[in-house]
Amino acid sequence: MIISTHSDARKTPAVTVVIPAYNSARYIGQALDSVYKQTFTDYEVIVVNDGSTDQDELEQVLRSHPVPVIYLSQENKGVSAARNAAIRIAKGEFYAQLDADDQWTPDYLQVQLDILLKDPDVALVYPNATIIRDDSTVALEFMKVSPSEGEVNFHSLVRQQCTVMTCVTARMSAIREAGMFDENLRTCEDFDLWLRIAKNVGRIVYHRRVLALYRRRQGSLSSDRVWMIRNLLTVFEKCARTPDLSPAEKKTLNAEIVENRARLRLLEGKRALSAGGASAALVHFKEANEHLRSPKLVLVIFLLRTLPRLVVWSFGARERFLIKKPDHQLSGLDEPRVTHESRV
Repeated sequence: MIISTHSDARKTPAVTVVIPAYNSARYIGQALDSVYKQTFTDYEVIVVNDGSTDQDELEQVLRSHPVPVIYLSQENKGVSAARNAAIRIAKGEFYAQLDADDQWTPDYLQVQLDILLKDPDVALVYPNATIIRDDSTVALEFMKVSPSEGEVNFHSLVRQQCTVMTCVTARMSAIREAGMFDENLRTCEDFDLWLRIAKNVGRIVYHRRVLALYRRRQGSLSSDRVWMIRNLLTVFEKCARTPDLSPAEKKTLNAEIVENRARLRLLEGKRALSAGGASAALVHFKEANEHLRSPKLVLVIFLLRTLPRLVVWSFGARERFLIKKPDHQLSGLDEPRVTHESRV
């Protein structure tokens, strides 16, 4: 279903702003406010309701907001399908991605578009951002938590030396040429697309100007590292099946698959300890250390075999201390996943 909250007449805008919405009526007004305040105004906005349970509240916000919105409603299919639905009907030459609980500074579009217009070889650009959380007054800088260093290419993305911020602006042609978002992926879907763009379509660049407010909600998929690494591995394993990888790309990818499998076992071991499962933690840590070769982990494994209760108690005390730290809250350390389709 497609509904326009204002006029049905659609011009040809420079930019299509795509906002997927899932149970985010509480925040989307602020996201739209940030679009309304843009110094660059040649845009259209497409909001895709991905099977939200707060649909009535969402539609009320859209009807009352001064920003003209093209509104699509579909059954819950995930963020990839929501974004693709918008991309299929988008008229803009450029694609601007905004999640329903994030916000832009007023100069976001102007700064991002200036970079794309000055260099036709750039397919996508991402800025710096401020990370916030509803239950914390502390804010962190995105590129201090997730640094980008050096050139963005296949290798630096796979090695996570460069982490693309979710508020990207891109050429719509590049998004479509790369095959859009993989609707089989429920998270890490953007990372999968950025890999394809970097390898096959065009350059990805970044700058360190803070142009977005990125909200990390408790219980979101991005706050669950076990869940995220499992899905990161899914993307890596998908990429490994790509027939046109160079030997160097295969080597980089295979090394990261091994490394992240070990990291996953380590995090699973920590989660087991948090739940008091010393035996399960021991199994996970042993598997992790086959690759990590960590003297510290060797000691933990020894203590789990000899003094398991002491290790469980000590780890619990450490976690209770760390969870009180503001940067821990914002970086999202091993929080359990609460919903099936929370914000990524």
